[in-house]
Formats: sequence, structure tokens, C-alpha cells
Amino acid sequence: MDSNKKTIRSNDHAGAGESGQKGPKTRSSLIRLAVLMRPHLGKLLLALLCVIIVNSADLIKPYIYKIAIDDFLVGRKQQQGIYSILGLGIIYFIVAAVGSLLSMTQIRLISYMSQSILNRLRMETFSKILFMPMKVLDKYGTGRLITRATNDVETVNEFYSDVFLNLFRDVFMLIGIVAAMLLMDVSLALVAFTGVPLIAAITFSLKRVIKRNFREMKTIIGRINGFFAENISGMRIVQAFNRQLNKLREFRDLNSAYFRTTKLQVFFNSFLRPMMEVINSAVIALLIAYGYNRIRGGVLEIGVLYAFTDYIKKFFDPINDLAEKYTTVQSALVSTDRIYEILDEADSEDPHGGSKRGEVVGDLEFRDVWFAYEGEDWVLKGISFHVPAGKKAAFVGATGVGKSTIISLVSRYYKVQKGQILVDGVPVEEWNLRDLRRGVCTVLQDVFLFTGTVADNIDMSAGLTQDEIEEALEKACASEFIAEMGGISAPVTEQGLNFSTGQRQLISFARAIAHDPSILVLDEATAHIDTQTEALISKSLDSISRGRTSVFIAHRLSTIRDCDIIFVLYDGKVAEQGTHDELYARNGLYTELVNAQLDS
Repeated sequence: MDSNKKTIRSNDHAGAGESGQKGPKTRSSLIRLAVLMRPHLGKLLLALLCVIIVNSADLIKPYIYKIAIDDFLVGRKQQQGIYSILGLGIIYFIVAAVGSLLSMTQIRLISYMSQSILNRLRMETFSKILFMPMKVLDKYGTGRLITRATNDVETVNEFYSDVFLNLFRDVFMLIGIVAAMLLMDVSLALVAFTGVPLIAAITFSLKRVIKRNFREMKTIIGRINGFFAENISGMRIVQAFNRQLNKLREFRDLNSAYFRTTKLQVFFNSFLRPMMEVINSAVIALLIAYGYNRIRGGVLEIGVLYAFTDYIKKFFDPINDLAEKYTTVQSALVSTDRIYEILDEADSEDPHGGSKRGEVVGDLEFRDVWFAYEGEDWVLKGISFHVPAGKKAAFVGATGVGKSTIISLVSRYYKVQKGQILVDGVPVEEWNLRDLRRGVCTVLQDVFLFTGTVADNIDMSAGLTQDEIEEALEKACASEFIAEMGGISAPVTEQGLNFSTGQRQLISFARAIAHDPSILVLDEATAHIDTQTEALISKSLDSISRGRTSVFIAHRLSTIRDCDIIFVLYDGKVAEQGTHDELYARNGLYTELVNAQLDS
């Protein structure tokens, strides 16, 4: 593979699209959270109705206490029927029972809604990632994409399951309590509300700090996920070069940064509730002192004061809850921004687009093609060549001259900046993407196998028969060791690590053969295969390549001697082209490459 094939990088997304977001972005996130609930509007309205009834029942309880105290315990009024201690007890029980029943109903409804939204978001996010062009995937990186598809989606789910309905309940309770207290005694209510300005001041003063901290937390966890994915995949290299301590130090720095943000979050959570409790206690003490003086003056009933103390406790509970849930809301808004940053990506592949349909024949041509990865120097500089259908061609050259880039462009993983690439005389942009990639199959140097079976990794859901799979394994010289492993039903562990590097390469080779492409590309595909196995494969290549265009990107020049045409790349251009004998006779770049390998 080309060493200068650099991924397309962007600035850390902590700074791109996540910092400095103001009101409009927040409103957009809230609208999107609301839109996600639209398919579940019926269940949502029923859940909200349950909340209203449950909270109304809860608001009735202190008033029942008030009647019991003022009318029967202090006033000694005559008890009659439902207007009695027993009657009030029955009413209280019914209210509590109905409240509990409807509370369970609302939890079930919201849990269903939140899980449905979670399922939808994950599907949409993964679907978007599947059809992202390579340049976009390169921009985000593995860690950030994993974080958005898992952590961020789960945070949004927490908003629906744990916050949304509670927010509605808390707001309804606050309104109901305020109304009840004002109806019972205005002056006492005003005393009870003295702590509200202080609570509001504390909450809103922390608003920006909390949101900024959540953004930082999400960014760092994305880096941690990426670090894990990268280093676990490359653990053999880490151990081979004794870099464990270095990687441990790198991870410690990342983990410490995340720890600092979580400590700040813990501080917010540990600060808000105790502060609310202090304010709550102070207001209750003030209320009791004020109410006691009014009771002594004969202008206030004991039951009213008792009901007020109960209401004020209920009043501060939703305020406490709102203060705590505020951090979750901010986290959900940040996560929503990050998820829709992916979903709103305008650049997406359409596998069904393109006017040119049908099978690829195999004629390949580059006309003055210029290409550079984003933010990098030109890799290809006006390169032109032609490979007729059915011919065997090879691209050679020093590391980093753009050999693998050419193949990526043929399969339309990236778009060229200038020039034109033609397959069967048709620009690649006009080809139906599925048909194009069905006709071009690449065997890479770094093989990726999926968890499953050998058959799964060769078939790739194409519906191949057992005979077709076994025939491909035979042509790839892989049937012998596959039989020893248990046949095509043999299990493949994560990344195929239960097979040797060479065996994985052969399975990948069989996968390409089985799909019968018109253009077969081997990108350093024999690099990890021993000489004996390579000799066996070389014998089968004549039959494999017959009737199809075969393109070799080779480091071992001995494997391309019989190619119909060899292109020597230098400085992003075709410097030489011809057969092996023709090029060697010129005593140019190709000759230098061959002699260098003979001397090594």
C-alpha cells in the first residue's frame, strides 16, 4: 500500500461544530428531539395524560391533610359519610392507588417510545456510515464514529426514558403547587417563593459551563474509543516494538483528561442538590416562623400551614430534579448535535445512482488524472494510461508514488480533482455504483475477515453455492488448509485471527475469485504469502486472469514478468511503460527496481 496514502483529516470535532454553539443550534437540537417523538405521538399523549392525573392526585393529598386537621382534629366538626376521617382515608387510598397504576402505565409507554427511538437512531446512524464516501469516513475516524453510534445515541435515549416525561411532570407540579398555594393563602405563598430567584441564579450561572464540559467529555471519550480500537488492532506491533509503556502513558493522559471532566460533572451534581436542600430548609424555616405568628394571631389555620410545608417540600423536589436533569438535557443536546452531524452529511454514496447499468467488460483508461487527498500535495499529476479489456497490467514504483491510489479511484472511493477515469469508455461517475464495484474486485495486502464462517467471508451475502465457494478456494490454493480447519463451515474469529496471515490472504484471494469480477486487482496481494504458496498461486493465475482484466500492484517484481504491460510510476506520473523485457532493456527506472531486488 502507498505510504503516503494519508487519511483525510479534519480538526478535532471538539472545536469543529461543537464549540461556540449558540441559541439557534440549541433550538435546532430541541426541535430534532421533538421530531423523533412524532411517530409515537399517540403513546406520548397518553403518557402525558397519565402524568397529569398522577400529579393531580399528588396535589390533592396535602389538601386532604388540611381538611383532616382543620375540620376534624382542631375544629371537631361532625363527621358524616364521606365527610369523615374514614372517608378521607378511603379517598386518600383511591388517589394513591390510581396514581401508582397510572405511574406504571406511563413508565411502560415512555420506555417503549425511548427504545423505539434508540433503535431508529442506531439504524439511521449505521446506515449513514455504511454509505459514506471514504473521504468522509477518513475525516471522522473510527473512534468518533463509534462514539456517535453508541454513547451519543444512548445519551439521547436517556433523555427520553429518564428526563423528558420527568421534565413535563416537574413543570406541571410546579404550576399546580403554585396555583394551590396561591388559592390557599397568597401572603404565605409569597414567603414560600423567596428561594426561587436564588435557585434560578445558581442554575443559569452554571448553564454554559455545564454544556461546555459535556462537549469536552464527549470529545475525549471519542478519542479514547479511537485509541482503544487502534491499539487493540495493532497490539502485535505495540508488543513487538516494546511500546506498551509509551502507549500506557498516552492512554493515561487521555484518561486523566476525561477524569478531570467527570470530576467537574460530579462537582455540579454534588453541588446543586445540597444547595437546593439548604435553600429548601431555609424557606421552610421562614415559612414556619411566619405561619406560627399568623396562627397565634388567629388569621391562619394549622392545617393550612401543614399543607403549605408539604407543598413546599413538593415544590422544591421538582426544582431539585430540574437542576439535576438540566445536565442530562445539556448532554442530550450535545449528543444530538453530534449524531446529526453524521446524519446531515451531504456527501453520501448512492449505490443505485448512475445512468450506466450492466456488466463491466474490463477496459480501463486514465486521461490526465490529477488527485490529492484533502490538505495534502498531489499524489497523481496528470497521469494517463490505457489497459485494454482482458489484458494483464502491473503498476510498479517506489513506495508512495500512487499505485494504490489508482485502484481506489477506479472503484470510486474518492473523486478526482481533474481529468477523467473511464471504464469501458464510460466515465466512472456515470456508472451505477453497485454495477461498477461488482465488476471491480480488489485483493488487498491487509486482509479483513468478518466474524462468522469461511463460507460467509467468501460469499459476502451474494448467494453463492457451496460448489462455487469450494471451486474458488481450489483456485486460490486454499482448499487444503481449509479442509484441515473443518471445511467452509470452519469458524472465523474476530478479524480472522485464528488463521495465519498467509491463510487470510488466500481466503481473501478466493473471495475475489468467487465473485467473478471483470477487473481483478491484486494490491500487493502476495506480500504475506510464502514463496511455495506464491508459486502455486502463480500457476493458477493464468486460468484465473483469462477473460478478465488483471491489475497487479506489486512489490515483488518477479510476480509480474508475464504481464502484457507494466507501468512504472514516478512522481505521480507514468514514467515508463512496456513489457518486462522491453523495460529492462531500456536500462531505466524499471531496470533499477529489478536490480535492486536482485541485489537484496
